[in-house]
Amino acid sequence: MIELFVAPLMETYFQKALIGGSIVAIVAGVVGCLVVLRRMAFLGDALSHAMIAGVAGGYLVMKLLFGFEAHAPGMLLGSLIAAVTTVALISFVSKISRVKEDTAIGIMYTGIFALGVVAVSIFRHYIHIDLMHFIMGDILGVADTDLWVSAFVAAFVLTILILFFRHFQLATFDPVMAASIGLPVLFLDYVLTTCVSLVVVSAVSMVGVILVVGLLITPAATAYLLSDRLDKMMLLAALFGVTSVVGGLYLCVWLDSSGGGAIMVFCTLQFLVVLVVAPKYGLFSRWIQLRRLIPQQTVEDILTTILRYGKPTPTNDILKFVEPLKRPDRILSIMVQDGLLTQKEQSFALTEKGFKEAKKVLRAHRLWEAYLESIGTPDQDVHPTAHHLEHLNRTDTIEYLDKKLGRPRHDPHGKTIPEET
Repeated sequence: MIELFVAPLMETYFQKALIGGSIVAIVAGVVGCLVVLRRMAFLGDALSHAMIAGVAGGYLVMKLLFGFEAHAPGMLLGSLIAAVTTVALISFVSKISRVKEDTAIGIMYTGIFALGVVAVSIFRHYIHIDLMHFIMGDILGVADTDLWVSAFVAAFVLTILILFFRHFQLATFDPVMAASIGLPVLFLDYVLTTCVSLVVVSAVSMVGVILVVGLLITPAATAYLLSDRLDKMMLLAALFGVTSVVGGLYLCVWLDSSGGGAIMVFCTLQFLVVLVVAPKYGLFSRWIQLRRLIPQQTVEDILTTILRYGKPTPTNDILKFVEPLKRPDRILSIMVQDGLLTQKEQSFALTEKGFKEAKKVLRAHRLWEAYLESIGTPDQDVHPTAHHLEHLNRTDTIEYLDKKLGRPRHDPHGKTIPEET
């Protein structure tokens, strides 16, 4: 069993794939947090697809001018130019026309991607690019040049994010406030877009279009389910990215499958597991919260029943004045946990919090009775109608009723209307 894990680590190709994939996963996960929070996920996809035009252009220029068959720096520079051009065109189209940014992204990235495909087909005698390799990547065939390029880009991008972390954080969560205190929000947007472009450009040749987009989005989304702080989210995203690479590479070796595909499958399964079990935002937690949810009308009916009773109230007496409940013991127990009631043996009493809530509802009920009586509602309909309206006890509505009725002290039955608390 141990041999299954140790044997791949002895292979050079596996070691390079592990190192290169982890470098990409860490920087992509960290940058991806800002991409996810800013709802820029589609932009990463656009940049990665548009890169083929830059790769083709860089390849063609290096071949025709310098005679190099394939030169990584040239193709990297071409890819970066294509990415920046794509972003500039998206911004230009969305600002000068009524076309929204997401639509502009779809138009520009497909157009530039198609331009790259056409260029590859026209100059096929000079450009030798495997489109399938470009889309799926070949993480098991990582070259030393790819490792150095990805390491340099990762160091540069992470340095930028660390130095300007507070600026990016404020511009992401509250761009209006960031602009009001003098932060260059537009410039920060361009810096972030450049960082995303660098990550995509440096990683596509190693992991392919699909995987680089997946590593930008999925680990960050997974971390988002577990954290409410940006710094913690970034650390978790980097961790999930690395575990995706490690788990995916082992799957790839064991199943003899595509490296990039196996990593993305593992990454997605990881997200689905967290989606189910996340303690605060997971499906299981949501299910528990829904089970604990009690209709507000039921809560208010129970509170006012105990208030009218005037002393600790047995469960049976509560149920006489409340609509039939499913599992009343559970409902009363939850209200005790929420600090609205206290339990003494088989009876329930109001806490201070519960007493205030009950008085608010009772005040609304008696004001509605006074109002209904003032507009000529039949006596037999006053109480049941007020019972339904009492739950619409918005402060401004109740204040309006009180003022319109001349701030009465008693309802039509002679009972005192509680003062506003």
